[in-house]
Amino acid sequence: MKRRTLLTGLLAITATRSFAQNGSFETTRSEVQWRAILTDAEYAVMREDETEKSYSSTLHDEKRAGTYHCKGCDLALYSSEHKYDSETGWPSFWQSLPDTVRTKPDNTLFATRTEVHCRRCGSHLGHIFDDGPKPTGKRHCLNGVSLMFRTDA
Repeated sequence: MKRRTLLTGLLAITATRSFAQNGSFETTRSEVQWRAILTDAEYAVMREDETEKSYSSTLHDEKRAGTYHCKGCDLALYSSEHKYDSETGWPSFWQSLPDTVRTKPDNTLFATRTEVHCRRCGSHLGHIFDDGPKPTGKRHCLNGVSLMFRTDA
């Protein structure tokens, strides 16, 4: 591979990641502010689009009625009524609450996937796949570290 090709590719990746994290969102913070409120693991997932280890989230086995909120801005994102066990090791839902998430193509890992973000702060939540249950056929496969759970109590 030529050095110019490698550098061009790295710049494109950096620009894409920068756009995703610094786009126009209702809630914005500097990198220093994000690092102050997030753990290293949360920052890696929510701001750098990493993925947590499967079966590592306590929210994977959460069965109580409630709502899953964005850890970055507290926006209510997913209802427990739409959660199901996808047997993938990540909290999975067949739909989000209305007007709460945004998607974009993710061309990493040599395939195109659909990346899902919080519409208010842009935090990376996970990916959406076309192998979920009815009625949507979608699987919102999410990183538990991006979420907070609140019971309906």
